[in-house]
Amino acid sequence: MNVKFSKIVVLLSFFMLSTSAWAELKIGFVNVPRVLEKAPQAEQAKKRLEKEFSARDKQLVAQQKDIKNMEERLARDSAIMSESELHNLEKDIVTKKREAKRAQEEFSEDFNLRRNEELGKLQRRIFEAIKAIAKEENFDLLLTDGVIYANDKIDITTKVQAKLAEMSD
Repeated sequence: MNVKFSKIVVLLSFFMLSTSAWAELKIGFVNVPRVLEKAPQAEQAKKRLEKEFSARDKQLVAQQKDIKNMEERLARDSAIMSESELHNLEKDIVTKKREAKRAQEEFSEDFNLRRNEELGKLQRRIFEAIKAIAKEENFDLLLTDGVIYANDKIDITTKVQAKLAEMSD
């Protein structure tokens, strides 16, 4: 409701302006998803996440390989195994699968948490860049989401991308 209210306020403000004020009004548009996609900080965040989670990912792959090897051994050697060996191997496989599933769930939760943290930082940087350009170039209004059409003359997305590239991580 708050977003709808602010949209209504903006529209009413436009209607209340005189025609001469319209001529002086400077409006711009930013395609935030495109900025997010091409931001150098996004690539840096991706590399940080890969570095942070690569060891755990390798562990998960090794666990899955170990389980697969155990299952292959069970299929191949079950006829020549003793009853206790067969029972122990089946029990080990079930235990390892349970551990692997738990480890995978923890990995996913931790990764998603960190990815969301990095995304939040990046979004804050993008809005800092947008605000800086708005102040530097004296924009009265910059729009992002919910715009159906924006003329190229008011699209400052590339300026925001350039500003973001200037900003250090």
